[in-house]
Amino acid sequence: MTEAVNLMHKVGQGITPQQFMERMQVREMVNSGIPNTVERFYDKYHGFRTLDSARRSLFASSGERLGIRCLILCTDWCPDVMWNVPVLFRIMEQSGIPVEALIMEEHLDTMDLFLTDGGRAQPVAIFVDRGGNVLGRWGARPAYIQQVMDDFKASLPDRQSPSYQEQLNQVYRDIGALYLEGDRYQDVILQELDVLFRRFVQTP
Repeated sequence: MTEAVNLMHKVGQGITPQQFMERMQVREMVNSGIPNTVERFYDKYHGFRTLDSARRSLFASSGERLGIRCLILCTDWCPDVMWNVPVLFRIMEQSGIPVEALIMEEHLDTMDLFLTDGGRAQPVAIFVDRGGNVLGRWGARPAYIQQVMDDFKASLPDRQSPSYQEQLNQVYRDIGALYLEGDRYQDVILQELDVLFRRFVQTP
């Protein structure tokens, strides 16, 4: 149970959003519809709209009351990071919640506490209170996008099949297409974080 995990020893061990962005390498991710990862990241970061007052108040007041910090496990070679992390960075910044990136390869001990269906899917945003106790997590994708991968795995594809890689590539193309629809995925991230933060403040 993530509620029993304490990550106080990880607080301050990551890098700032600015450092993460400065260190990103330019990559092309054809299946995910990303011709230039750095441009896509900055586009989503600078294009993120201002939070509405009610939601910003919820996040900010919850963060202040519980001393919330956000630790994001991520790398710059994952397409989901390019879509989701700039949004997470901006939400935390606008809410006044301290946020830092933990590069996955440097924190595998933590990554392995927050697997998705047994795999190291990223990004994972971990929320801890002022004592370092884990309150909850978000990631690696909005639920409706994650469902595409879940459905693929549920179909029990044969990893030894010659067509397996192409099937997987198609899944990544389908996931990329959902991100490319526009801001819908960002709205869902906000809705999912809304539910999460309300749970934080309701927990005794």
